Amino acid sequence: MLRLFLSPDFVIAILRATTPILFATLAAGVAAKAGICNMALEGIMLFSALFGVIFSHITGSWLAALVLTCVCGGLIGLILAFFILNLKTDEILAAIAINLTATGGTVLLLLAFSGDRGSSTFSTVSAPAFGGVNIMTVLALLMVAVMHLFLYKTPLGLQIRSVGENKNAAESVGVKSIRIQYIALILSGVLCACGGYFLSGGYMNSFTKNMQSGRGFIALAASEMGANTPIGGFAVAMLFGIAQAVGNQLQLTSIPVELIQMIPYATTLIGLAVFSYIVRKRKEKLAKG
Repeated sequence: MLRLFLSPDFVIAILRATTPILFATLAAGVAAKAGICNMALEGIMLFSALFGVIFSHITGSWLAALVLTCVCGGLIGLILAFFILNLKTDEILAAIAINLTATGGTVLLLLAFSGDRGSSTFSTVSAPAFGGVNIMTVLALLMVAVMHLFLYKTPLGLQIRSVGENKNAAESVGVKSIRIQYIALILSGVLCACGGYFLSGGYMNSFTKNMQSGRGFIALAASEMGANTPIGGFAVAMLFGIAQAVGNQLQLTSIPVELIQMIPYATTLIGLAVFSYIVRKRKEKLAKG
C-alpha cells in the first residue's frame, strides 16, 4: 500500500482529483474578494458538466466545448449578479435557487438530449492528456498564478479587493462597485465552469446525474481556509485532492466503501474545525493584546 501511495500514478490521481476543486476554489475566491459569497458553485459545476458533453457532441471539438461551456458559466454568474445586485435578492437564497434548478434542470436536459435520466449516452470528445496529466489540470495550475497576478498586480484586481474590503470607501474614490461585482461574479462563473467541464470531459468521459458530488461546497471551504487567495486556496484544494485520491485508492482494500466515501467530507469538516479554532484564538490574542 505504501508503494502505491508513493507511485507517480498516485501523484497524477491527486492532481486529477484536485482539478475540479481547484477551479471552483478560485471561483469562490474571486467572488469573495468582491464581497460576495458564491454558493452557487454546485449548480454552475453541474450545469457546466452537462453543457460540456452536449457541446462536445455537437461541435466534435473539446476546445469549442470548453469555450462554449465557459460562456454558459459566465452567463449563470451574470444571472446570479443580476438577482443579487439589481433585484437585491439574498445571495444565499439566490445561490440555492440556482443549485436546485441545476439538480432538476440537468436531468430534464439530459432526458431531452439522450433519452436517459441518469447518464449521457451520446459520443463526446474529451480534453487531451499528456503523460497521464489532463490539459485541464495544467490549465488549473496555471490559473493559480494568473489569478494571483490578476488580483494583486492589476488595477481591476485592486478594485475588486477594495470593493470587497470596504465598498463605501471604494465608491468614494470613484470605483463603481456594482460593475466590479458583476465582473467578479461573471469571472467566478467562468472559472467554475472550467471545473464542471473537467468532470465530464476529463475526469470522466460522460455526464452522470449529480456528478459534482459536493465539490462546490468543498471548494467554498477550501477558499475560506485559504483566506480567499489563489495560492492559499490551491494549498487547501490540494489537501482535499489528496483526501479524495486516498479514498479512491482505499476502495481496492476491504474497508467498507461507505467509510471510504466519507474521507473527503470528513477532511472538510476537520479542516473547517481547525481553521475556526485558529481564527478564534487569533481574535482572542488580539483582544488581549
